[in-house]
Amino acid sequence: MMGSRWSQAPGVRRRGPELERAILDAALEQLGAVGWNALTMEGVASGARTGKAALYRRWPSKADLVADALRTRLPPLGQIPDLGSVREDLYALCVRIRDVMRSRPGQALHVVLHECDPSHAGRFHGLIWSALHEPAHRHIGELVRRGIDRGDVRPDATGPFLVEVIPAMMMYRAKVCGSEWRDADIAEMIDEVMVPLLRV
Repeated sequence: MMGSRWSQAPGVRRRGPELERAILDAALEQLGAVGWNALTMEGVASGARTGKAALYRRWPSKADLVADALRTRLPPLGQIPDLGSVREDLYALCVRIRDVMRSRPGQALHVVLHECDPSHAGRFHGLIWSALHEPAHRHIGELVRRGIDRGDVRPDATGPFLVEVIPAMMMYRAKVCGSEWRDADIAEMIDEVMVPLLRV
């Protein structure tokens, strides 16, 4: 039977969360290997060593599977400890954003956004907004308010565009210019763009 072709060795049968983790990991591997357009449910099933039926019971389509893999695997930004200045706080946050973008799920999302057709693009743009942009905006706002309380950020640095500068620059340069955002690039952006915008 076709289903047994992908089964594991006799006596080893994964179920529930363990099988789901294997499938989601296989989806990310396939995205990295063949891209969005060439990714198939058959290929993911083969990579997870299971049958296609196990995928379709959980995810009706390739888009549903990939969206779930990206949503559950993108690393969270986490909290930024008080490092003593808005410059150091923002630098630490930018390093985290860069690391999320470089992670396997982050690179997979980059592939999807470049290759998927317009009917799916909105869904994945929404995913990157909720998983990366919105948390980044929220963190930047918190770090700026921390700087205002500390006294190293001007009190009127509360405009809505301030929180968009860093994510916009990082995404634009990564997508359009192919920038890898080395540590030195992040420091230069903070020192030449953000600190002058925020300083007292």
